Amino acid sequence: MADMNDNKTNQNDGADATAVLDDLEALRARATAAEQERSQLVSLLQRTQADFENYQKRIQRDMAQEKRYWYTPLVLDLLPVIDNLERATEAAKQAGETGPLVQGVALTQNQLYDILRRHNITRIEAEGRPFDPNVHQAVMQQPSDEPPNTVLRVLQQGFKIHDRVLRPATVVVSAAKG
Repeated sequence: MADMNDNKTNQNDGADATAVLDDLEALRARATAAEQERSQLVSLLQRTQADFENYQKRIQRDMAQEKRYWYTPLVLDLLPVIDNLERATEAAKQAGETGPLVQGVALTQNQLYDILRRHNITRIEAEGRPFDPNVHQAVMQQPSDEPPNTVLRVLQQGFKIHDRVLRPATVVVSAAKG
C-alpha cells in the first residue's frame, strides 16, 4: 500500500511539475508578447514625437513666411494709387508742366517708392531686358530692330515682394521685322 501511495505522490509531483512548466511557458509567452507590445508602443511614441517635432518646425516656418508676406494685400491695394501718381507725373511732363503741384505729386510718388523699398518691395526691371514670363506679362508684340522677345516698353510697372511677384510688369515685346 505504501508503494501505491508513493506512486500516487510521484504522479502528483509529476503532474505538479508539468503544471508548473506549463505555467512557466505561459508566463514566458506573455512576457514575450508584453515585450513586443512595449517595443511597438516605444516605436509609436518615437514616431509620434518625431511627427510632432516636424509639425512644430513646419508651423514655425509657415509663421515666418506669413510674417514675411503679411502686408501683401495692403500693397496690392496701393499699387493702383501708385500707378495713378505715375500717370499724373508722366502726363504733366508731356504737357510741359513743372509747377509745384507736379513737383508735389512726384515727391509723393518717390516717398511711396522709398517706403516700398524699406519693406523689400521692389519694382521689376523690364525695359530693354529679355522677356521673362515669370515676371512680365506681354500684351503686345511690335516689330523692332531689337532682338526678338526683348521688352520695348512697360505699360504697367510690376512689383516683387522679397522673391515673390506681386504683380507682373505689363509690357510690349519686340518681334522680328517681317
